[in-house]
Amino acid sequence: MRLGTLIKFAKELKGKKPVDIDKIQSMGLLAVKLGQICALRPDLLEPDRCIQLQELYSRAPTIPSENFEKLLTKYTDDNFRSEFKHIEPVPFAAASIGQIHKAELKDGSKVVIKIIKGDFKKSFERDVKRMKRWMKMGLFFNPKLKKVGNPIGLLNHIEDYTLRELNLLNEITGKERLEKLSAEYSDKFPMPKLRFPKIWKNLSSENVLVMEEVKEPTLESHLNSGTMEWEDLLQLFRIHGAYMFGMGVFHGDLHPGNAMMGDDKNFIFIDTGAICEAPEHVRKALFGFFFFLAKGELKNAFDAMLTMADVAPTGKTLQTYYDSMFELYDGFVGTSVSEVSLTQQMMKTVKAAVLAGCSFGDEAFPIIRSLMYMDGMVLKGHPNVDLISSMGPYLDEFATLIDTSTLLESAPMSSRKAVEKNPSLISKTTA
Repeated sequence: MRLGTLIKFAKELKGKKPVDIDKIQSMGLLAVKLGQICALRPDLLEPDRCIQLQELYSRAPTIPSENFEKLLTKYTDDNFRSEFKHIEPVPFAAASIGQIHKAELKDGSKVVIKIIKGDFKKSFERDVKRMKRWMKMGLFFNPKLKKVGNPIGLLNHIEDYTLRELNLLNEITGKERLEKLSAEYSDKFPMPKLRFPKIWKNLSSENVLVMEEVKEPTLESHLNSGTMEWEDLLQLFRIHGAYMFGMGVFHGDLHPGNAMMGDDKNFIFIDTGAICEAPEHVRKALFGFFFFLAKGELKNAFDAMLTMADVAPTGKTLQTYYDSMFELYDGFVGTSVSEVSLTQQMMKTVKAAVLAGCSFGDEAFPIIRSLMYMDGMVLKGHPNVDLISSMGPYLDEFATLIDTSTLLESAPMSSRKAVEKNPSLISKTTA
């Protein structure tokens, strides 16, 4: 991304006028992906601007129908069209990378054809390379930013999952991987409310994907129409949380446009090209934090977070960490997301943990990003609920997949001494 484009992008994020979605899209694929990330950051942007940026999840320009015909000819062989009764030349949906056309197979199956809209890879990689240069300059003058969200790590994450999305065969392997995990864990953690669309592998390639037509509304549609009940969102958290915390392999881009829900309240996950993996120490640290937080065991929650520290903090550093965390979470459990959003709270938590020596970046961001998606959906659909307390029963269920006795194994032993030196902490810890 050129410096001029970066400045224009920043003005769209922080300007006084409504966000111009078309202008961001004209800046290239990287700008779209960064805009989608910023849509999750009410801690950095005004909530209204975040909501405006969420249009980037579902609204994207389409190519003219004659270009679709040319691309279909370019990407498929002579036998491809013979498998279909009909293919709609005009797309009915579009995203930042691909667009979707309805079609019908010779056997009567209603399907959709997803096609990559153009050669994005070279321009995207060039923009990422330029952006990394600007970020490295920023880190040189403010090195602490490397740990607070790790902007280079974030950009690496965006680059990784976007390049995987550009190869539609990854969508097939991702779907199969999640399906296999669901089957493997069916005895310990059944997920009857989740399914994945059928894909015709023999008709699919790197640039073209043929899958069943899913008519159920997206979660975004449900949120906009007010038909997403609180229990529905909790069930979504149960499914996605089990993949994240229990299995360590999960859908890396489960925003409201990448999941559907039918009248039967069952979910369908799509766009599974970017599967993320969370190393055990990362997912256990974050799970332990929420597990103890939901129970009101603040001291254990803060110690669980410290298991991510490169070097266990001691002395004044540890004391400062506890002081700031107890102040931050004083009265937090029981508050609604409209009062304090989880995203805002997590960013403050990350900052406090970084000062204590914890590192956040490439490995932790996919989970934090997924939690931001959940927080955004709750804020939009049910702003008056207490998300943390509601998560409690499901965190207990995830605990069947995790040995909770090991959650504090790496917590600093010196934390006990810190409490002993500061009696005020004892009352907070046991409250």
